[in-house]
Amino acid sequence: MLRKLSLALAVSCASNGMAWAAEAPLTTKTDLVSVYQEAVDNNADLAAARAQYGAQKEVVPQARAGLLPNLSGGAEVANVRTDIDQPAAVANRSARSYQATLSQPLFRADRWFQFQAAKSVNEQASLQLSATEQNLILQSAESYFNVLRSQDNLASTKAEEAAFKRQLDQSNERFDVGLSDKTDVLQSQASYDTARANRILAQRQVDDAFEALITLTNRQYNSLQGVVHTLPILPPAPNDAKAWVDTAAKQNLNLLASNYAVTAAEDTLRQRKAGHAPTLDAVARYEKGDNDALGFSNPNAFGRSYSGDVEQRTLALQLSIPIYSGGLTSSQVRESYSQLTQTEQQRESLRRQVVENTRNLHRAVNTDVEQVQARRQSIISNQSAVEATEIGYQVGTRNIVDVLDAQRQLYTSVRNYNNARYDYILDNLRLKQAAGTLSPEDLQALSRYLKPDYNPDKDFLPPDLAQAAAEQLRSRPTQ
Repeated sequence: MLRKLSLALAVSCASNGMAWAAEAPLTTKTDLVSVYQEAVDNNADLAAARAQYGAQKEVVPQARAGLLPNLSGGAEVANVRTDIDQPAAVANRSARSYQATLSQPLFRADRWFQFQAAKSVNEQASLQLSATEQNLILQSAESYFNVLRSQDNLASTKAEEAAFKRQLDQSNERFDVGLSDKTDVLQSQASYDTARANRILAQRQVDDAFEALITLTNRQYNSLQGVVHTLPILPPAPNDAKAWVDTAAKQNLNLLASNYAVTAAEDTLRQRKAGHAPTLDAVARYEKGDNDALGFSNPNAFGRSYSGDVEQRTLALQLSIPIYSGGLTSSQVRESYSQLTQTEQQRESLRRQVVENTRNLHRAVNTDVEQVQARRQSIISNQSAVEATEIGYQVGTRNIVDVLDAQRQLYTSVRNYNNARYDYILDNLRLKQAAGTLSPEDLQALSRYLKPDYNPDKDFLPPDLAQAAAEQLRSRPTQ
């Protein structure tokens, strides 16, 4: 009985793995880089962000247009009625004219600062798009590894269910031969029922994780390549929180975008202040029409009456000095002061958040390194605890509740180990994103540790631990 129970973990893995292999179709497993490429090509949020940037970058040519020449043309056709008192007479004539006007701003301080602000807004939008693209790298990894995490948790839950089922069968056998009472059977049945309910929930979590991946990429996936247990678990390099914070201050994309937001607000304030400044334009105008349209029917215009067509060319400098606009300009200046203060405080808040996140993630990665090693050792310790508890149960010093609790802790330690592995991977990527260094090459580096034929039901546990358990059993005499 001890041999059968001690091998529960390894036997469950193998038996469930064979069942999975028999049921699952032979399909090519998708790797991490392929999922990311599908996300780049099909993600709706990224497409929306690119469209938003395409709209935002148009502020530059729109603002530049206020500094460039403006050419306009027009035509007018009118009917002119003239009434004369002495002698009484009425004259109706058709009037027509054509005109073209060229205006070149010479001094427009408000438009110049508007143009400078527009360039900062464009840089801000470009960095925000880059931040969205970088975030998609992390989203792809999170969705991918969440599927693997849920599959490994399902595999361990299935193994736990199988172990409790064997314990239930053994309790029934012992009860039938009078070696235990009905309480042992009921306790075993309760543990098995709980494990079965947990397995059903774990299956739903796998389906949910695949659904999230489909939402991200708009593609269906049957299976994914899994992470081998030989993935190096190393501290961040450099293992210095200050170095990571300094890098984040220089390269975090959202923080860089906030710098341009402040610059844009400063230029907008200058633009509003320039509303008090005079403006100077050079204007060239050409007009052609009959004398009724252009006003040359007055005989005093050229010393004689003129009734033919007229051409008129004008070159002018137009100076405009704002004197009073009902307080509009002053109000806009006060508004811009407040908006600048708001933008500066938002940047400071973001800077503090970036520093906090970077430091926290640096600690998290170091903690994950220790967690993986500790969780790995806890599996071995819990396997030994299961064996010792079973021996005590056989000799009457332990009861069935102790055995069931020991088994439950064993499979909990397995799940904790796998969760620690995936936390380590994702926290590493989050740390790089906070520092602004995350790139697709990080996903390619992880892909080297993916196993194309990964089978969750067999590979959720490190193979060397299963071998160590088997060797430990062979070295122990059969009870």
